[in-house]
Amino acid sequence: MLTTGDPPPAYLHYVTQKTRSPEYDLAQGALSGLRQDLVHDAFAYRPLPPLSVEGPLVRRLPGERIRRGAVWLPHAVVLFLALCTLLLAYADDEGGLAFVVGGFVPAAAVVMTLVRPVGAWWVSIASTPFVAVLGSWGDWPWAPAGFLSHLTVMIVVALRTRPRTAAWMWVITAAYGMFADTVISRGYGPGAAPMLFTSAVLLLMVSMFLVRREAKQQVAAQQTVTATERDRRTLLEERTTIARELHDVVAHHMSVVAIQAEAAPYRVENPPEELEKAFATIRENAVAALTELRRILGVVRAEDYQAPDAPQPVLADLGHLLANVREAGLETEKTITGAVRDLPQGVELSAYRIIQEALSNALRHAPGSTAKVELSYVLGGLGLRIVNTAPRGLVKASPGAGHGITGMRERVTMLSGEMTAEPTEDGGYAVTAFIPVAAPTAASEETS
Repeated sequence: MLTTGDPPPAYLHYVTQKTRSPEYDLAQGALSGLRQDLVHDAFAYRPLPPLSVEGPLVRRLPGERIRRGAVWLPHAVVLFLALCTLLLAYADDEGGLAFVVGGFVPAAAVVMTLVRPVGAWWVSIASTPFVAVLGSWGDWPWAPAGFLSHLTVMIVVALRTRPRTAAWMWVITAAYGMFADTVISRGYGPGAAPMLFTSAVLLLMVSMFLVRREAKQQVAAQQTVTATERDRRTLLEERTTIARELHDVVAHHMSVVAIQAEAAPYRVENPPEELEKAFATIRENAVAALTELRRILGVVRAEDYQAPDAPQPVLADLGHLLANVREAGLETEKTITGAVRDLPQGVELSAYRIIQEALSNALRHAPGSTAKVELSYVLGGLGLRIVNTAPRGLVKASPGAGHGITGMRERVTMLSGEMTAEPTEDGGYAVTAFIPVAAPTAASEETS
């Protein structure tokens, strides 16, 4: 048994929900939409913002001063229509109170759309019968000034809100027009048909414009998200490729550490027990690191990935690469400055891949051009510059996904270097990179 203040049981709520008809839900939703669009905060302050200087219309205008003034064009149009409303009321030979109510009130409703759009519509619809009564009875239920004013207000409010609001304004206007024609018309005037027909056509055009604009915004937002996701996927793919290639380099060094740690005790006669334990620990750690490295590579390896049979390329293999490029139709020359020396294998591999990708881009995007590869061995690292001339043949659309520049940047960034890739003044393209390399220590020189 229920007592006062107890909540209703769940089954009563279920029965209430089941007994509601679809018509009831439809009517409730419609009234809720009406309340949200035209009642809630109807007189809230919502000033009309100026147009953007970078908008599609303003940016085409000549002169910065003209563009600064053009941003207020919507405000000027609304004020001009308010002035037209006053002139129509004055032309109707109204005077005194009739001119105040029939001219200034409709004009004020038009101006009000700049700051309180929904409130302006309520002022317009509420003042319509008074404007018609004080004006010419032959124009019932809308005098000329009221006709222009109410039509302007509906269009501006529709442009500043959404299509559903335009529908509600037209429905209420139609209800008032039919009521005025059938109940209080007394046979005067042409009726509400001109207002309803004209407003229906104009509001339909405005609604179509709003729907199209919203669809374009959604498409643009989706394209932005898609482009961002595509760039992120490209970056991850390039990093995965780099990780696969560097696996061989790191695995080689770890294998050497393990072998040297295992063989070191045999190079010394009667080594101390602590030394043997230390080398055994080094070997165990190297083997464990190598095992983890293989496990990590298994995570980033694609299903169709096959480990390369040959060792990863280095700068000593650059001559073979340039020969292949020349056979493909790209004339290439190589220039080396500074004292050539062995660099860390990861640096040589990354430098080789950067040169390979830059020459591949020249083959795809600059047919008939020539390329020049410059390597600069300096004290602090390795400098690269790959530049190609302007294309001389027909440039066809490339089927690539734009991974080249991204991959090169990732390789240089991984090695704490710097890189630029930009067009040259003669229409070619230049890729410049610097990869820092620490100076070799005395211990490493003795080992080599």
